[in-house]
Amino acid sequence: MTTTEATTVYHPGERAVQRRAGAAEAADHVGRSIHGTVPPVAAAFLAERRLLVLGAADVEGRLWASPLTGPPGFVEAVDERTVVVRGLPRPGDPLAGPLGAGPAHVGAIAVEPATRRRMRFNGTARPDGAGLRITTEQVYSNCPKYIQRRSVTGEHPPPEDGPAPVRGDALAPRQREAIAAADTFFVATAAEDGSADASHRGGNPGFVRVLGPDRLCWPEYRGNSMYMTLGNLEQNPAAGLLFPDWSTGGFLQVTGEARVDWSASRAAAVPGAQRIVDFTVTGVVEFARGGGPRWSAPEFSPANPPVAPAA
Repeated sequence: MTTTEATTVYHPGERAVQRRAGAAEAADHVGRSIHGTVPPVAAAFLAERRLLVLGAADVEGRLWASPLTGPPGFVEAVDERTVVVRGLPRPGDPLAGPLGAGPAHVGAIAVEPATRRRMRFNGTARPDGAGLRITTEQVYSNCPKYIQRRSVTGEHPPPEDGPAPVRGDALAPRQREAIAAADTFFVATAAEDGSADASHRGGNPGFVRVLGPDRLCWPEYRGNSMYMTLGNLEQNPAAGLLFPDWSTGGFLQVTGEARVDWSASRAAAVPGAQRIVDFTVTGVVEFARGGGPRWSAPEFSPANPPVAPAA
């Protein structure tokens, strides 16, 4: 890939982080896998998915990550530039209104926990009946690192049977406990032009540290060298986190600001960390139960670094 081609694929924030991390050459190489269209193999993958996570901004400009679930076929690439999602975020989800009302920048990640596969696509979403029609701008797959293997064991009742979400400006004690025990979360970020991205983070329980009711941090492990999440944070610190409860179908959504700590000494104190991300919580939404598939207990990824005891 030439410098001009890499500049087209990556925005300046991503290029700045790639250079700082010493990964510009590797990013150029993996950048060849980023397409504007949905290849046939990706279309087949999407058609089988039960879980899709979307990242986008709410009406106040705060970023959130939201889960959508459905039977195989609820996500479909109807042509090489269009993905149809037959469903919207649940009522009460911060993204239900914005995505159901008009065009919105979205990032999406589809995950198959049973085989540790995932793919991402970013673009513009527009309402389409009771769902969304997304025009793709970037489509690419990611490696299986840090995905915990899970299989579908049943189905949860429809989400409308669940209680109203719990909202707050900071994390309640039980929410802090859930995050401290999490092995997976999803993160939504956006560049300064508003283009959104949704990504995945995984590790052994305890890899996300809860430092207080409004403060979290997590290690950034070695990844694919694209640095799309950190590249967005270089331009815009807004971020949204999604912590799924795999056993109940519930989920915890957190919005706030994330900043990357490039201190080598701090990273060296955390096994496997290349750097640390600090997150300040400004909003919380919790759904106690949800619909969609029920998942098995995890088989932890062999790529997960050990987690050091909390100081």
